[in-house]
Amino acid sequence: MADGKKTAGSQSTAVKKLKATAAAGAYQKEWFTGLKARVEAGEDFGYLNADVPMEVLRAMDIPFVVNQWWAAICGAKRMTKKYYGLLREAGYRDDLCSYCATAFAESLDPDDHKLDAEGRPLGPWGGLPDPTIAITRLTCDCQSKIFELFAQNHGASFYAMENTVARKTPLKWFELAPDRWEELYDTDRLDTAVEELKELIRFLEMKTGKMFDINKLEHVMNLINEQEMWYKKTRDLIAACHPVPVTVVDTINAVMQAQWQRGTQWAADHAKSLYEEVKALADKGEAAVPNEKYRLMWIGRGIWHDFSFYQRFEQKYGAVFMWSMYLAMGADAYIRNHVEADPLRALAARYIGMEDFLHMPPWNSQWYLQQAAQNDIDGVVYMVPENCMQAVEGSYFIKKALEDAGIPVLIFKADPVDARKWNADTMTGLVEEFIEHRVIPNKK
Repeated sequence: MADGKKTAGSQSTAVKKLKATAAAGAYQKEWFTGLKARVEAGEDFGYLNADVPMEVLRAMDIPFVVNQWWAAICGAKRMTKKYYGLLREAGYRDDLCSYCATAFAESLDPDDHKLDAEGRPLGPWGGLPDPTIAITRLTCDCQSKIFELFAQNHGASFYAMENTVARKTPLKWFELAPDRWEELYDTDRLDTAVEELKELIRFLEMKTGKMFDINKLEHVMNLINEQEMWYKKTRDLIAACHPVPVTVVDTINAVMQAQWQRGTQWAADHAKSLYEEVKALADKGEAAVPNEKYRLMWIGRGIWHDFSFYQRFEQKYGAVFMWSMYLAMGADAYIRNHVEADPLRALAARYIGMEDFLHMPPWNSQWYLQQAAQNDIDGVVYMVPENCMQAVEGSYFIKKALEDAGIPVLIFKADPVDARKWNADTMTGLVEEFIEHRVIPNKK
C-alpha cells in the first residue's frame, strides 16, 4: 500500500497528513491533563452523553468529558478487550452497547490509575478521573441504567434529561435548522426542552455552587456558530473538489475531537485553520489519492480501533473514503442563528433534533441522499453496530433510499470501539468485493 502501509488486510497505522489533525490530538491531551488537575484540586467534573446540551456546562465553566469521545479513546488505545472482560467477570453481559458501556466497564478496573514498572499509565491517558456528575438523556432503554451504574461506581450524582419525539418530519431539515427551527419542530416540543434546560441549570447551580449567566451562554453559542460555519465551508469545498484533497482519516479525527471543545475560542480557531489548510491543498490541486476513481461515503461511527481500514482501498482501486457524518453533521446540524433573541430556545433547537437527524428515517435517509448527491458518491459503506439498537437507525430505509437513487450500498455489522470480533482481512475483503462487483460495474 501507499504511504508505507502494510498489506491490504493487515492491522496498521492510519496515515494522517493534516496539521489540523495533529493539532487537535495534541490539544486534547493537553486539555485532558489540565482537566485532571482541576478535578484533583476539588472541582466538580461532569461526564456527559453526546446528546446532552454541553453548552450549559461550558457557559458555567464546569469541566466535563463526553462519553463517545472517551469511548473512542479507549478503543484507540486497545483497552476494550480488558474492560469487557471485567464486565463479564462482574456478572454483566459483555455485549452491551460499547459506546455507552466502555466507561462503565473501565470503572471496574482497579488498575486504571496505576503506573506500570516503567512509570507509564495503565489506563488510557492515565484513566478517567472520578466524575461528580453523570448526565444522559432518555433516548435509549439501556443507556440511562448504564449511566446510573457508572455514576454509582464513581460516587457521582446521576441526572437524566427527558427526550421527546417528533410529530412532524420535514424532509429537508438541514435547510430549516439554522434559521427556521420554529417551523422545524413542534412548538410544545421546544417549550418542553427549554424547561428541561432550566431544570438542568438549577441542578448544576445547586451541585457546583456556580451561577449560570445567559450572556455567557450567548457567547458560547456564537462561538459554536462560527466553528460550524467553517466546517460547512470545508465540507462544501471537499465536495466540489475532483480529486479530493483530504480523506476521512484526517477530517474525522480533526472534527470529532474539536466538536467536544465547541464553544471555546480554540475550537472556532481550529475549525478555521482546518478550512484554510484544506483550501490551500485544493488551490494547489493536491490529491489525497492521486489515482482517485471512486468516491466512497462512510455511514456510521468511526472504526476507532482500526483507522487504517479507510486507506486500504486507495492504491489498488483508487477508492477514497471522502465523506463521514462528523464533518457533515457539523455543517448542517449545529448552526443556530439569531441566538441573541433567546439563547436557551436556540440551544433547545440544537440538541433536541440530534437523535432524529442521525437515527430516524426519513430525517437521516433524506439527508444521506442529499449528501451523496452533493459529493458525487459512487458507493456507500454502512457500518451498523451489532449491539446498539439506537444506531440501527432505520438501516433498511437508508439503504433503500440510496439504492433507489442508483447508489450501491454495503452494510456490515461491527463495533466502533470493541475490536474483539473485528477481523481486518475479512472486513477489507468485504469492501474489496463490494468495489469490484458493485461500485465499478455501476459506474461504467
